[in-house]
Amino acid sequence: MNTDAPWPDLDEAEWRVLQIQTKLHQWAVDDPDRCFDDLYNLVHDPAVLAVAWARVRGNRGARSAGVDGVKPRSIVFGKEAFLSDLRDDLKARTFTPLPVRQRFIPKKGGKLRGLGIPTARDRTIQAALLVVLEPIFEADFHPCSYGFRPGRRAHDAIAEIHHLATHSYEWIVEGDIKACFDEISHSALLQRVRARIGDKRVVGLVKAFLKAGVLSEDGVTRHADTGTPQGGILSPLLSNIALSVLDEHFAEAWEQTMGSSSAREKRRRKGLANYRLVRYADDWVVMVAGARDDAESLRDQAAAVLAPMGLRLADDKTRICHIDEGFEFLGFRIQRKTKRGTARSHVYTYPSKKALLAVCDKVRTISRQGRNDPLTELLRRINPVLRGWCNYFRHAVSKATFQYLCSFAWRRVTLWLRRKHPRANWKWLRHHYLPGWWPTEDEATMFNPSTVPITRYRYRGYKIPSPWAAAGTAA
Repeated sequence: MNTDAPWPDLDEAEWRVLQIQTKLHQWAVDDPDRCFDDLYNLVHDPAVLAVAWARVRGNRGARSAGVDGVKPRSIVFGKEAFLSDLRDDLKARTFTPLPVRQRFIPKKGGKLRGLGIPTARDRTIQAALLVVLEPIFEADFHPCSYGFRPGRRAHDAIAEIHHLATHSYEWIVEGDIKACFDEISHSALLQRVRARIGDKRVVGLVKAFLKAGVLSEDGVTRHADTGTPQGGILSPLLSNIALSVLDEHFAEAWEQTMGSSSAREKRRRKGLANYRLVRYADDWVVMVAGARDDAESLRDQAAAVLAPMGLRLADDKTRICHIDEGFEFLGFRIQRKTKRGTARSHVYTYPSKKALLAVCDKVRTISRQGRNDPLTELLRRINPVLRGWCNYFRHAVSKATFQYLCSFAWRRVTLWLRRKHPRANWKWLRHHYLPGWWPTEDEATMFNPSTVPITRYRYRGYKIPSPWAAAGTAA
């Protein structure tokens, strides 16, 4: 590969990167014990850096600056000089990441979550590392993991839980890892990285990002021996590498003792439990076909497996329940209920009350602002919120919820109009803003949640293809 070639355009770079990733993924699949020794030249390859920069500048985080005060979106005309300097530093091995800028955002329950914002240079190198490392580790990840992986989404995790719950997996261990991104052991994580990556230069880059430190809001730089700052482009992959110990434990138990229907039937006759893990990032559930005692023992197993990675279960969020009680996962409420008018029970998935309250709070906050703006501006801000929320929950039993959200949003918009025009009567408002009693101005119309069709999400099981395997087949 000619790494001294001029900077390619984005289309050419994406094609070259796809070829590189396909080869790396295929080699990793063909040889599960292979240790990749020469990857550093790929990290500073012009095509890889061009694709990495396009990703950094194209996402929402491009509007945020790191400790150097430079926003990726502000780099417009000096892109080639920026990437050339970055590549020269990588080739000379003089690149050193800067501490991330820490910002806190509110969480549920009044708590705060710390986010680390890397500099534009660091984000680009992290994206380049992700391009090179992700195809390799994707070959090792198990199908039970769905979070932050290409081609997989939260709906796949919900579909698998629904499938298992309808097939006698009635006890649920609902787990949550306490401060997962803050407590991952660096030594244990790097040990798992070295099992696949033999290039010490690449491992050194990963270690440098882990040890870069955090510039807190009080202006003090803090260095930690654990954790990977949440918010970096590379952090989701590193967390999946760490948490794959949990996947491996339950996947190995499944393959050895529960891999066939006859083996599962034999375990049932002996009074033993069958169980499966479903994980999305640091949120996970173990579906158990057995008794509550079996679920409690599996919870203890999970805690013991996570301990070597420096991780602990959050006692207040880790619970055991029956499917008839129901539980919440990824914004959905999953519960078995008797179908109205019949004696048969079915497992249903609903939008949780917390998720509904969250979107209502967003609509309420938006409708309290910008009274001097035109209605078009209000609809421009409120429509994406409604559309995105409904698209996420359109595979659940959501018709009644969508109708409620429709009524709520309509009331908030009309109250906004009443405050904007306090002396106007309903006739005047209908003539100017509410034709057919629906908020409209010029070509802007409020999104109607009640019109979103409800469709069942197709359970894909283990048939979710890798994007690089599909690319190789097409080529």
